[in-house]
Amino acid sequence: MKLKKLGNSDLFVSPYCLGTMTFGEATSEKDSHLQIDESLSSGVNFIDTAEMYPTCPLKPETTGNTEKIIGNWIEKNQSKRSEFILATKISGIGYKAVRNGEGINTKSIRIALEGSLKKLKTDYIDLYQLHWPNRGSYHFR
Repeated sequence: MKLKKLGNSDLFVSPYCLGTMTFGEATSEKDSHLQIDESLSSGVNFIDTAEMYPTCPLKPETTGNTEKIIGNWIEKNQSKRSEFILATKISGIGYKAVRNGEGINTKSIRIALEGSLKKLKTDYIDLYQLHWPNRGSYHFR
């Protein structure tokens, strides 16, 4: 698969990305790990997650489980960590199950990033993004 340069960075990503927003809710951990394995073996080197996942449906009691599932895969496959680009996101203001709905600021970025690193069981994240800006709703309406 031909890789493409990601913006002005030194990162090269596949044109396809494994989205993981259902890992831990609609997709079991076993099937999630299988999807990671199949994606990497097919040339996909880009995995996207977020501190608030899984969704479908979004529930406080499952928030953060997607990163934990990916972290369990990374822990079992340490030698493969350098083979893919891992992206995660901090949630903006409003969703109470993530940092009590606190918005994005210097303090919350540090807390969210450290939490993601711990759940993902890795010492680095390749791409860190803002899931949505600090606005009045997280419902994309």
